[in-house]
Amino acid sequence: MTEQTLVVAKPAAVRRARRDIFSKHRMSFVTWLYLYASLFLVAAVVLLPLLTTGLGGFKTLGDLRVNPFGLPAQWIWSNYLDILGSTRYWQMLANSLIIAVLTVVLTLAVAAMAAFTFAHVKFFGSGFLLNYFLIGLMFPVATAILPLFIRIRDLGLLDTYWGVVLPQVAFGLGMSIMLFRKFFQNVPHELFDAALVDGCGYIRYFWHITLPLSRPILATVGIVAFVNSWNSYLLPLILLNTEGKYPWPLGIMVYQGEYSTDWQLVLAFITLTILPTIIVFFAAQKHIVAGLTAGAVKG
Repeated sequence: MTEQTLVVAKPAAVRRARRDIFSKHRMSFVTWLYLYASLFLVAAVVLLPLLTTGLGGFKTLGDLRVNPFGLPAQWIWSNYLDILGSTRYWQMLANSLIIAVLTVVLTLAVAAMAAFTFAHVKFFGSGFLLNYFLIGLMFPVATAILPLFIRIRDLGLLDTYWGVVLPQVAFGLGMSIMLFRKFFQNVPHELFDAALVDGCGYIRYFWHITLPLSRPILATVGIVAFVNSWNSYLLPLILLNTEGKYPWPLGIMVYQGEYSTDWQLVLAFITLTILPTIIVFFAAQKHIVAGLTAGAVKG
């Protein structure tokens, strides 16, 4: 009787299982379709301006005005070749690189040490100091441009690389400390306890244990600082006076006249100068994602 009951019940169970599997796969297909449609939409929104800018650099000014989004009627390679052949372009690129590298190095050094202190050392006023740094996230650079200009002038750093680098580091400390501190707090405390037992102090623990484990967050903060510095326009505009020290965002003014602008050259110039940031981002993409998601799931 039991065997007969099982034999009769088996086809019904199989049908229910098949219905469940079909329903599950149908829902997953709808979810998959919705997910990829959203990704294609976001990719189109991001890539369309980049493609339009890149193709605009191959057009004449008349073609750009008549057909701003389509393919060039005639491919003008001289727009890019003339820019690449000019010493002014490479000088502005070198200025941007010097400012960006100095900004990244100082941001990583200062933010990492400050975040390590806030993550592992408890002292009177530590919470107040941390909140003081994080409050800086609420204020854009433009709100402090006048007192900043006066302070940089009084320090004798006006029209120098350091006059641009130091404010960029200061305004980037809030986000950098927040990212570093969260990462350092998720480093296993067993490593810290074992290091203390072996006689390792805070400084040695920071240099020999914490930093070697922090490559993802170092890459994340470094890329964010590099991109922000590379695309900075307001600070160099206010603090630099010599054209020979201009970074690339100020170089666009070279192609802007009083009565007309060579927009095809501007687009070609922008395309050539944003390529380094795109290359750096793709080269460190894996580390950036790992650094931003570190601590999201506790083991």
